[in-house]
Amino acid sequence: MGEIRFAAAADAAALLGIYGQYIDTPITFECALPSEEAFRRRVAEYGAACPYLVWEEDGRILGYAYAHRLGERAAYQWSAELSIYLGRDSTGRGLGRRLYGALMELLRLQGVRTVYGCVTLPNAGSEGLHAAMGFRLTGTWHRAGFKCGAWRDVGWFEKTIAPYAPSPAPVRPIGEVPAAAAAEILERYSR
Repeated sequence: MGEIRFAAAADAAALLGIYGQYIDTPITFECALPSEEAFRRRVAEYGAACPYLVWEEDGRILGYAYAHRLGERAAYQWSAELSIYLGRDSTGRGLGRRLYGALMELLRLQGVRTVYGCVTLPNAGSEGLHAAMGFRLTGTWHRAGFKCGAWRDVGWFEKTIAPYAPSPAPVRPIGEVPAAAAAEILERYSR
């Protein structure tokens, strides 16, 4: 059986190995695989503010999901963009639902209200995951990028995860979420 846990700097090589499976596809708009050190910095930077989660089985990382702020301006702090990558041999097992579910619950504890997913279209797997998790397609950016010999559209998916208070408290970094509450979420989605 596997488990969801927070990513660590030492996971960078394994995460990069999974990400590398998609670098020559339109799934990511990045065109060159970053170095392990650059990827380690990304994990640390994103993971300092928002959840950065991995699914691990028998000491092997099979997938990961993370969040980051939708935009840099202060008014965006209650929104987060989600990303998920599974090893190609680990798709179709429900790991994406577990990682996304834990990610959204942790973000809710931080004070995030709305989450977004940006998906290169078509991508039946990712579109299906977002639909199954209660996201709705809010718009399409047509020919937003050129990759793998073609202009690519991206769809933006949106989901509300908490009520909209008239005077919301600032979103707190993931490190300020009570450890027991975070552990309970990770344990529940690992089952």
